[in-house]
Amino acid sequence: MLRVGYIGLGLMGKSIARNIMKAGYPIVVHNRSRAAVDELTAEGAVPATSPKEVAEQVDIVFTNLPDSPDVEKVALGENGIIAGAHHGLIFVDNSTIKPATARMIAEKLKEKGILSLDAPVSGGDIGAKNATLTIMVGGDAEALEKGMPVFQAMGKTVTHVGEAGAGQVAKAANQIMVAAQMVAMGELLVFSKKAGVDPRKVVDAIKGGAAQCWTLDVKPLRLFDGNRNPGFKAHMQLKDLRIVLDTATEYDIPVSSVEEHTKLFEQMISLGMGELDNSAVVGVVEKLAGIGILD
Repeated sequence: MLRVGYIGLGLMGKSIARNIMKAGYPIVVHNRSRAAVDELTAEGAVPATSPKEVAEQVDIVFTNLPDSPDVEKVALGENGIIAGAHHGLIFVDNSTIKPATARMIAEKLKEKGILSLDAPVSGGDIGAKNATLTIMVGGDAEALEKGMPVFQAMGKTVTHVGEAGAGQVAKAANQIMVAAQMVAMGELLVFSKKAGVDPRKVVDAIKGGAAQCWTLDVKPLRLFDGNRNPGFKAHMQLKDLRIVLDTATEYDIPVSSVEEHTKLFEQMISLGMGELDNSAVVGVVEKLAGIGILD
């Protein structure tokens, strides 16, 4: 059985690591703050003090970190995964980072004999807890085949998209759609409310038709209960949209809707709502319209 390492035990990483443990895999964990490490250690995980120490003990090591510089530091920095390199080690990054960074990290690790997979995930905290994540993978096909049993403990859909960086391109594309759905949902709820119609009934009326999507199935129920907690934090959605914009600039791709949605999420952060769920972008629309969906 593969020995697994997991680095980055945040909102989603901790749940993913726990599901890997539940599937019976021995796991070594590391996190910048100690509380999550202690929690999983109490459930049977082995703690480590550095990414290097994790890598030295496992066959496959996962990371789930906030942004590109964080993954680069953990993978390639002092006491990083590269310092614990050994023959046959597989590196998997569940973070959402720039495709160019994913390719660079894969090249550097390959020089040390480490196979890499960029494998960002979609499905939010619910998918992480329930092991129903969608996982999009770029990188070495042989490494994915070896690691597939662990991936299957994390999610319900695993798709090999292409070479290194391809998983991150797919995730960036995913975030284009996610942001569009969150903004559209916020606008249709406020639109209905200000036009004098119960937005709950509007959602019931339209979600069985062409407007049906995961966002409309899941998020309005939380918003109508007054729950705008993450989920997936708005400042992370903004970070992902900026990855889309940077990649679009690199390849000269027009993304006008992304530019507009980015502005709305920037307004969220300026209004102090960055720690709320990305669906709470409805708050910006409410402010612009002068009415709340629960008023």
